[in-house]
Amino acid sequence: MSMTVKNMLDAKGREVVVVAPEQSLLEVAGILHEKRIGAVVIAGGEGRTAGIFTERDLVRAVAEKGAAVLDAPVSTIMTVNVQTCREDTTVNQLMQMMSVGRFRHVPVEEAGRLVGIISIGDVVKSRIREIELEAEQIKAYIAS
Repeated sequence: MSMTVKNMLDAKGREVVVVAPEQSLLEVAGILHEKRIGAVVIAGGEGRTAGIFTERDLVRAVAEKGAAVLDAPVSTIMTVNVQTCREDTTVNQLMQMMSVGRFRHVPVEEAGRLVGIISIGDVVKSRIREIELEAEQIKAYIAS
């Protein structure tokens, strides 16, 4: 039985930090720092995802446009074509999606609504848990 996004969300929780499109990069940087997270989702209408903004986006924006960009609304810098997954997406499918797309955060949507977010750290934790469980089962089998 392979691990799914639903299993990961059940383990870690479904809270997603969502910001308004008009919030400044400086405000959003403060939120990333305060919450100790690597990405926020930008709110669209009716619980939908309008975009995603990550630490990497912040670094890129400052490097390309200078410190003045910190006053710009996050909507001008965010990634708009956001790759999302569903709760029934497997961990293997998710790892494939992340490595091909070269991103570390994937919002989870069901019926067009945001229900969670998975980071590369969540994927790593879940794989470690799976491997530890497998090792326990092998030890129990050998001992029996």
